[in-house]
Amino acid sequence: MLKRQLVIIGGGPAGMGAAISAYEAGVKDILLIERDQYLGGILNQCVHTGFGLSYFKKNLTGPEYAHRFIEKIQAIDKIEVSLKSFAVKLTKEKELTFIKPGELKEIKAKALIMATGARERTREMIHIPGDRPSGIFSAGLAQKLINIEGLLPGEEVVIVGSGDIGLIMARRFILEGAKVKAVIEIQKQSRGLSRNVVQCLEDFKIPFYLSHKVARIYGKKRVEKVDVVKVDEDLKAIPGSDFSLECDTILISAGLISENELLETAGIEAGNISIPGLFVCGNAYKIYDLADSVSQDALLAGKQAAEYLQGLG
Repeated sequence: MLKRQLVIIGGGPAGMGAAISAYEAGVKDILLIERDQYLGGILNQCVHTGFGLSYFKKNLTGPEYAHRFIEKIQAIDKIEVSLKSFAVKLTKEKELTFIKPGELKEIKAKALIMATGARERTREMIHIPGDRPSGIFSAGLAQKLINIEGLLPGEEVVIVGSGDIGLIMARRFILEGAKVKAVIEIQKQSRGLSRNVVQCLEDFKIPFYLSHKVARIYGKKRVEKVDVVKVDEDLKAIPGSDFSLECDTILISAGLISENELLETAGIEAGNISIPGLFVCGNAYKIYDLADSVSQDALLAGKQAAEYLQGLG
């Protein structure tokens, strides 16, 4: 089993920030593991601006923000990057098993940083009844299909939930020539940033229904329509307030969940880690609104990992 000083799982803004921070604090043996074929994580598909306003004091797109970190990492020979590498097992002794094309590797780390990001809530998690046709996407998947793959998932769209990715994708669909029928939010106010409500919905005159929910999905092969109903303060449907919207596509934008399956399978509680030398940062620790905040959190994790390693002598 190979031994490394510091292993970081995740090559998004948190993982890259932690690697750079740890190196600058004195760690000279760093392995950064990323399951995608590129560093950058979710930033690569976020082609809109709004990144870096606090961290770099500049208004950048997601790829531009990521590139600034990637350039730094490529210039540091003490940071080894392993792409297309999927972590499959972690133990409380900080022993990590990961696979990459044609290889299975086992590594024991003196210190380990989890920077695995977050995943989106699904239709099943928010309990929308009805048929199970094609045409139902998470907002992040739709974003990847349009911005990375060059594919338009649908032409008449209803967005469930008002998370930031959903708001941004409402604007993106309009710019690509699709029609966004409505954004439906069960709470009294948007889950997303105020600037996204203004820039993505109000500026494009997209209907925004607060205190409403999708009561049912209809469709055989493809989504055909949804029933929408107003809810009271207890989030229960108000009789007689329902209406239907015809659509061929539904985006689910109901928030993010920290991606901590590796920790869970190892019997480690992400919010209460008591294992020396094991750190969690970025959205894997808690959900942040801004990538800039993720990077700030990562800087702290990198410094703490360096201090821990220096304490070992």
